Amino acid sequence: MSAAGWDELIDRHLSRQAVERGLSRNSMDAYAHDLSVFQSWCRKIGLKPAQLDAATLTAYLEALADRGLAVSSQRRHLASLHGLARELVDEKIIERDPAPAVKLRPHPRKLPRTLSPGDVENLIAAIDARDARGLRDRAMLEMAYGCGLRVSELVGLQLHQVNLAAGAVVVLGKGGKERMVPMGGAAIRALKAYLDRRDEILNPAGDGKRGRNEVPRRVWAVFITRLGRAMTRQGFFKALKRWAAADPRLAWVSPHTLRHCFATHLLEGGADLRAVQEMLGHSDISTTQIYTHLSKSHLRKVHRTFHPRATRASVVEGTD
Repeated sequence: MSAAGWDELIDRHLSRQAVERGLSRNSMDAYAHDLSVFQSWCRKIGLKPAQLDAATLTAYLEALADRGLAVSSQRRHLASLHGLARELVDEKIIERDPAPAVKLRPHPRKLPRTLSPGDVENLIAAIDARDARGLRDRAMLEMAYGCGLRVSELVGLQLHQVNLAAGAVVVLGKGGKERMVPMGGAAIRALKAYLDRRDEILNPAGDGKRGRNEVPRRVWAVFITRLGRAMTRQGFFKALKRWAAADPRLAWVSPHTLRHCFATHLLEGGADLRAVQEMLGHSDISTTQIYTHLSKSHLRKVHRTFHPRATRASVVEGTD
């Protein structure tokens, strides 16, 4: 089978995955991207589908490592190829799936960087909320931090999912799973202030007339642009970077940082790990447990700072 055979096989495989597993658009895009990278590599070395084996997969992962991909990214690529290999087995192109024979070295999970509560306050305060767009950006930051939403969940939020009176939001997470997340007072106030002036984004002049950018249909997305469309992931990222630019120390901040801060600050405040898992929408508590390492680091810092005998000097002075 020629290299073109990969095109047909991968297209068929992706179609089956979309139907059988019901993966989200973002998951399918990531899956397709990984297989496209592999397909290009196969074409470059002239590898045919029937030649896929453990040695080939190992060589491919080594090529990814040479490009600087972390072990975690290599592991994701291997998982994508595992599904494709099963497809090749089903179609009797290869005899067995070679992916289980490929071993990646274990790697310590990188702890996410977070902001202090004070830094989060300064970031939110830096937003000029005198107009509707500023109110929107502030509300988005308050929701991302106050509810721990993924950026895809934030920009995908619909008006019917928000209940200001109950102080809660119904979030559609990964795999189409719904969860209820409480909203804090700051998030409620910021969201209400934005929703009261939301239509001004479509009609900045405030003259009641429909501008050229406004659309006649009802826009159900909570956070919208001046074109009457839902805010995009890229749009929120740019807005966050714009407001973070006021403090050079925050240049590294991303939308997901606010989700990390949500979890870390809850645990540092004494929240139950299971409750945090539920609010984050993690299916496996081991994913949530990474934040306990951050919390323990915080506890050690508090202990060193405030306990009278925590420093090395005090221990030495107390000895004969």
